[in-house]
Amino acid sequence: MHVERSLYIGLMSGTSMDGVDGVIARFDAEGRPHPEAEAHIPFDAPLRDALFALQSPGDNEIEREALAANQLADTYATCCERLLQAHHATPEAVVAIGVHGQTIRHRPERGYTRQTNNPARLAERAGIDVIADFRSRDVAAGGQGAPLVPAFHAAVFGAPGHTRVICNIGGISNVSILQGREAARGFDCGPGNALLDAWAGQHLGQPFDAEGRFAARGSVHAPLLAVLLAEPFLALPPPKSTGRDLFNPAWLETKLTPFADLDPADVQATLTALTAEAIARDVALHAPGCDTVFVCGGGARNPVLLDMLRQALTRARAAGAVARTIAVESTQRLGIDPQQVEALAFAWLARRFVEREPGNLAAVTGAAGPRVLGALYPR
Repeated sequence: MHVERSLYIGLMSGTSMDGVDGVIARFDAEGRPHPEAEAHIPFDAPLRDALFALQSPGDNEIEREALAANQLADTYATCCERLLQAHHATPEAVVAIGVHGQTIRHRPERGYTRQTNNPARLAERAGIDVIADFRSRDVAAGGQGAPLVPAFHAAVFGAPGHTRVICNIGGISNVSILQGREAARGFDCGPGNALLDAWAGQHLGQPFDAEGRFAARGSVHAPLLAVLLAEPFLALPPPKSTGRDLFNPAWLETKLTPFADLDPADVQATLTALTAEAIARDVALHAPGCDTVFVCGGGARNPVLLDMLRQALTRARAAGAVARTIAVESTQRLGIDPQQVEALAFAWLARRFVEREPGNLAAVTGAAGPRVLGALYPR
């Protein structure tokens, strides 16, 4: 029996390292994706611990990474099975899986970025073509390899006559600036949830600060916030990208040394303000005519963070740094659930690979030019 292959799967496990988000989508004639099912598979504690450990140099790294990659690929395969079940589809109906892999090191200034994965194992288990390793070609062309989502954001969320910012707040926060028919711009702003999650884990024994309740118990400590905002990366011009190589518990520990007596809830509130202020500063500097910031990623579920972002943008308006009152909304207002956006981007990038169309924006990443991104692992 002939089965029309028209679906794509996108899989994303980001810097928050909480698990795998997956979507299965169909693309219309204009190349716009329409998600038809979603799934989330949490990482179990041993895998999460193994991935965190690989963020820093250590003994026996090659074997530890290989074993973690195998377990990660199995988690991806489970997510694909859930998606196919939810959509009542068979593997034969899927053109390809686009999978990001798990970033464990990001050092484009040294010519590499490392997303651990075993896409061959995933192709074997899923019985579907797998497109992986999206970032390395951009790095080979002199780029940062990140962020890659601005091209997708422009294709899906751009609107003539509107200046919009799409802000993904995962472990790291990044923005895409969409100005009508002008070329999209984008870059990493700084920490998103990475420091918030680490501090919540240390003081609550929880993987994240649910709905920002821990931060809401505290108050922003202005001197600490000033120290955090003095991080040189935050003042760099784009193109720029970052990760846990910089914004990690060791970085935070050095900043906290003069503030050892602070209440942990005050630290959490201040870290939340750091994420919000860094985003607001970049919006004011690079998109002063913006009318709305649309948020996606895990940060979209943190009302305290979103309120701090609104307050920071209001202060920017009062200081004359932005032209108007800037609304803060979820990408749900644009028709896509904020938890689906990043996974959907990798379904889109997989389709770009299949069509042999570029997936990067050279002006965003700093690459020498547009490149077809990814590597094929046939089913």
